[in-house]
Amino acid sequence: MNGLFACMLAALLAAPALAQGPGAVRKQVESSMVVTGSIDVAADGSVSGHRIDRAQDVPSGVRDLIARAAPSWKFEPVLVDGRPAPARARMSVRLVAKRLDGDRYEVSVRSASFGQDAPGESVEAERLAPPRYPMAAVQAGASGTVYTLVRIGRDGHVLDAFAQQVNLDFVASENAMKRWREVFAKSATAGARGWTFRPPTSGEAAGEDGWVARVPVRYTIGDRPAAEADRYGRWETYVPGPYRPAPWADVQLAGSADALPSSGVFQVERELRLLTPVGGG
Repeated sequence: MNGLFACMLAALLAAPALAQGPGAVRKQVESSMVVTGSIDVAADGSVSGHRIDRAQDVPSGVRDLIARAAPSWKFEPVLVDGRPAPARARMSVRLVAKRLDGDRYEVSVRSASFGQDAPGESVEAERLAPPRYPMAAVQAGASGTVYTLVRIGRDGHVLDAFAQQVNLDFVASENAMKRWREVFAKSATAGARGWTFRPPTSGEAAGEDGWVARVPVRYTIGDRPAAEADRYGRWETYVPGPYRPAPWADVQLAGSADALPSSGVFQVERELRLLTPVGGG
């Protein structure tokens, strides 16, 4: 890792807002980056190529790490009319930088999500009103991201919502962090129940009785950058929350919740299933 990159991460991990937290929680702090793009998958499930969005804005070390990992990925073959066929899928990869000692850091690919996007073949957002920001969180200056899973009915309305993971942008005691995750999860799932979607109009998914999608909800305050475009290619520091499976999910979920960008609608049934370690090797 180059010296400039190490200095940037050191500054992030030593940020005053985070460094004042309890030691046990502070050890959980990590810096990460979500990189998006696309991959080409051959009929046998191997990767024949990949592209990174806005590659010029992504650190060269990160580009190299993905370039080394991608050729080793192997997917469950995509079937078209019951037969394996080549496919192109969107790619979303979360990379994590962990401090080892001094100025040494380890950067790795932790999670990824790969989904097929085709006009009319996936659920699309119709009305995604932002959930109400909890007043207690506003007063405390608390922020974070909730990775929400929603079950969508044939009429496009949400039948159920569940917070799979809540990452927080600050440090407090373990008990306080747990309470804040519950506060944000409650807000996100309550807001999600009022969302509406446009059902698929073509493809295999159009004939289903319902669909499952992931919709990240980001809570930010004041002048903190909220736009996805402004944060792309930059390291962000936060405390990751535990992943929880939805009790009502009747599908084996592919991909990873927090590998997604912090905005958008990602239909679970359109996810490609990765059969090999995401980090390569």
